[in-house]
Amino acid sequence: MRNLMVLGKLATASLLALFLVACGESEKSEEQASATDKVETYEWKMVTSWPKNFPGIGTSAETFAQDITEMSGGRLKVKVYAAGELVPALEVFDAVSRGTAEMGHSASYYWKGKVPAAQFFTTVPFGLTALEFNAWVYHGGGLKLWEELYAPFNLVPMPVGNPGVQMGGWFNKEVNSLADFQGLKMRMPGLGGEVLKKIGGTPVNLPGSEIFTALQTGAIDATEWVGPYNDLAFGLYKAAKYYYYPGWHEPGSAVEAIINKDAFESLPSDLQAIVRVAAQKANLDMHSEFTARNNAALKTLVEEHGVVLKTYPKDLLEALKVASDETLKEIAANDPDSQRVYESFKGFLDSVSEWHDVSERAFINARAND
Repeated sequence: MRNLMVLGKLATASLLALFLVACGESEKSEEQASATDKVETYEWKMVTSWPKNFPGIGTSAETFAQDITEMSGGRLKVKVYAAGELVPALEVFDAVSRGTAEMGHSASYYWKGKVPAAQFFTTVPFGLTALEFNAWVYHGGGLKLWEELYAPFNLVPMPVGNPGVQMGGWFNKEVNSLADFQGLKMRMPGLGGEVLKKIGGTPVNLPGSEIFTALQTGAIDATEWVGPYNDLAFGLYKAAKYYYYPGWHEPGSAVEAIINKDAFESLPSDLQAIVRVAAQKANLDMHSEFTARNNAALKTLVEEHGVVLKTYPKDLLEALKVASDETLKEIAANDPDSQRVYESFKGFLDSVSEWHDVSERAFINARAND
């Protein structure tokens, strides 16, 4: 009987302990659920300057948004709006600045009318390649200048892609001399457009979605866009016959993410870091994709669509280089911000060119002599 009483007491104590543990676990679960409920989530809009699902540049915007959403575990969800869905292609800067959208995906040379120095952060004629541009931005002081330039507009910029060296453009007649650019109406934004103006041409700034029609109808005489991968998708071969290289005007054209500064600073630090890391991933991936796909697209243009591939004459390129140097110096002299950016850019270009003479250029020349 005594043993039964002892066992009874032990059983009662065990049940009590189990009950207390269960209560504790229940309270703990409620606390965890409450903590989960308190996790703040954010929903952002990203407006772009590209047609919906446009190969390379447009799809990169979609992937960038998806990466942010997935890396944040859904705490920061980004929805992409193609050009014209929420705002026109060339109004991305203003829309993000005033908070209509939290983020934009575009190119900085579209904003030269508002910020002349912004042009340097897309590309510079005869300037930095994609690899060199990234080196300048990430490790040569370029990003700091870019951020300072955009701060008065309540914006935070980041590079999110680069297609690399572009093609020289599409023409309906052969280009044999500088005289062939006289009076030429050519879609060419940014600093390249300023050089075109200097040599007697007329630069026209058009969003991608309007280029084909403008070229086909004769509203413009020639156009540049990106390179074979994108140009094939646009069907530009249907509107022009001659395809020139090299892309002297855009040796490495950076695509930018612009973020509303107030929206960015409202994010906790880990989500800010996720946005920056996703931007760097997008930057690497776009350059890799274009490098992988351009040559196959070029073969399709030439072999299947009869495009005539031609190189600019050497003396023409030399004249364009002189005009480019003069243009850059004039722009820098007329705007203090452009002067600061130009000095940083030019100093880095001179330095990295010296290194590439004994590395990249020397190797590629040696490889070509196999």
